[in-house]
Amino acid sequence: MRHDYKIRLGVTLGVAWGCIAVVPSPAFAQEFPERPVRLVIPFAPGGNTDIVGRRLGARIAGALGQQMIVDNRSGAGGTIGGAEVARAKPDGYTLLLATSSSHAINPTAMPKIPYDAVKDFTGVSAIGTVSQSLVIHPSIPAKSVREFVALVKARPGEFAYGSTGVGGINHLGGELFKQKAGGLNIVHVPYKSSGLSLQDVLGGHLPVVISTVSAALPHHRNNRVRILAVFNDERTPAAPDIPTSAEAGVPGVTVYTFNIVLAPAGTPAPIIDRLHKAFAAVMADDSFAKELVDLGVEPIRRSSPKHASDFVRVEIARWAPLVRAALQEK
Repeated sequence: MRHDYKIRLGVTLGVAWGCIAVVPSPAFAQEFPERPVRLVIPFAPGGNTDIVGRRLGARIAGALGQQMIVDNRSGAGGTIGGAEVARAKPDGYTLLLATSSSHAINPTAMPKIPYDAVKDFTGVSAIGTVSQSLVIHPSIPAKSVREFVALVKARPGEFAYGSTGVGGINHLGGELFKQKAGGLNIVHVPYKSSGLSLQDVLGGHLPVVISTVSAALPHHRNNRVRILAVFNDERTPAAPDIPTSAEAGVPGVTVYTFNIVLAPAGTPAPIIDRLHKAFAAVMADDSFAKELVDLGVEPIRRSSPKHASDFVRVEIARWAPLVRAALQEK
């Protein structure tokens, strides 16, 4: 007597040795998606993550065969949107555009985060990173990182740098730079947003800020600020003339925000594979890659579901010690 039967929705029900196994068949994945897919952006409209998500949504319809609807669910440093996706039905129709805040920093910084950043999600595809950078007002007499470090060491405690707040990626980047540069004495000034801190540097009210390259670059080109280095292992395609921190004399400073597409844990593998192939097709498009570069994003053009999941694990482990140290100093 046979112990396997075909049932509706392309699911195979196998019965053997008193055990039951439910395995999605290829037909199940081929039918997906039958309606639009929702991409949750865990931040308000207008920011870098929102712009990247909307560009993705506009491009992916052709590869996926359905529209992708962008849904902004902001609040609590990205955790509100993250929690909504973690609780969503694992059917492939609700995805998250995760960031450094939601999936690298908050898991350590927030004692009661409403999801497990690793266990409650499964990777789909990594999209790109945005490098942080060391930005100073032109009135500071330093044309390079080495000159800036020497100046700060000669005048300890006289300089201050701005960030988006205690425990944010900009704050952590500033603390990592101070540490790797030999324990610089620079005062941290937290702001409510990166825009406000950058505005104060532009106005000459603050000497230094840790900012994304994309936000500071237009002002650098207009000589209103000076970007001394990008905090990445390689120069950013958006500003190939600006050295990395390592090239400028302070190695070990790799600080970036990221965008990774995640699905709720338990989403069937064939659906994850279908989604990944659609995102991979978009990322392989040279014109889309150029769009990202123009936004200051460094595209990750070769990814996989495993790569995306592993990326999150690595980033949590990388930032946890620095997050704990920063919070202790608060």
